[in-house]
Amino acid sequence: MLNIETLIVFISTSFFLCLLPGPDNIFVLSQSAVNGRKTGISITIGLCIGLLIHTSLVSLGIAAILRESIVALEIIRALGVCYLSHLAWKAFNAKPIVFQGHTRDSYDTKVLIKKGLIMNLSNPKIIIFFMAFLPQFTTKSTSSTPASLQLFYLGLTFVIISFILFTLISYLSGFLNTAISSRPSIQTILNKITGLIFIALAINLFVSHF
Repeated sequence: MLNIETLIVFISTSFFLCLLPGPDNIFVLSQSAVNGRKTGISITIGLCIGLLIHTSLVSLGIAAILRESIVALEIIRALGVCYLSHLAWKAFNAKPIVFQGHTRDSYDTKVLIKKGLIMNLSNPKIIIFFMAFLPQFTTKSTSSTPASLQLFYLGLTFVIISFILFTLISYLSGFLNTAISSRPSIQTILNKITGLIFIALAINLFVSHF
């Protein structure tokens, strides 16, 4: 099973990454600010269902690769390092986002959940990120939990953190929208810190042994 130190690092890193201004949380924030917190929470549920599906695919896929092919694993490692480095570059060069107003719309809860789910599943970058991110926190020993279960536990933890933070964003959308829009420096600082986190993850993935 995962040791407490690894779990603390994983939770802390996941918490901050979920706060990074990105397509998902920005969409939840903007929709909540305009259409109300129920809209944001419904979209969040859909997004998190999508994350669970990605988690399942990664936990099964990585575990199979660990068992069958060292070459394939090294290819995934190389791609992961490149992708994390790319995310770091994007974070360092990201410009503050200006939130645009929208006309208030009314949607059925099921429609909003489906919208969040489709938005998540249609983004292949998420599963690539999970494949580069989650294996770095697994423990390899004869007595440890199987890799597939470790990856699933980590992914599930990430989903829970995402749900909690995105729900809070929905409830605090009015305040957060005003604060972030009026202070672009907040986004700049978050982006720089996130860039450093992605660099650290890329280096760790490069030197780690699964």
